Amino acid sequence: MTSLRSLLRISSQIGLLASIFVLAEWAVSYFHLPLPANVTGMLALLGLLLLGWVRVEWFRDGAGWLLAEMLLFFVPAVVAVVNYPDLLLQQGWRIGVVLVLSTCMVLGTTALVVDRLYRFEIWLSRRSRRHA
Repeated sequence: MTSLRSLLRISSQIGLLASIFVLAEWAVSYFHLPLPANVTGMLALLGLLLLGWVRVEWFRDGAGWLLAEMLLFFVPAVVAVVNYPDLLLQQGWRIGVVLVLSTCMVLGTTALVVDRLYRFEIWLSRRSRRHA
C-alpha cells in the first residue's frame, strides 16, 4: 500500500512540475519572453517557493525521482551522436571546446553564487546576534 501511495505521490509531483513547464511554455510564447520555457518555469517556481505560495514538500519526491533517472534524458543526445558521426569527426573538437568551456563557466558561476550566499548568511547571522 505504501509503494502505491509513493508511486501516486511521485506521479502527481512530476505532473505538477510538468504543468508548471507547460504554463511557462505558454507564457513564453504569449508574452514573447526572451527566456526559454524551462528557465522561465524554474524562475516562476522559485518565486512561488520564496513567496510561500507553494511548499518544497509538494515537489521533493518527484524532483528526486527525476534527478535519479536523469540518465534516461541523455539517451537522445547519445543517439544523435551515433547517427551523425561525420559531424562529430568534422566539428568534434569545436563541440568539445564549447562543452568544456561552458561546463567550467557553469561550475565557476555556481561556486561564486554559493560562496556569496554563504557569506551573506554568515553576515545575516552575525547581524541578528548583535541586535538580539
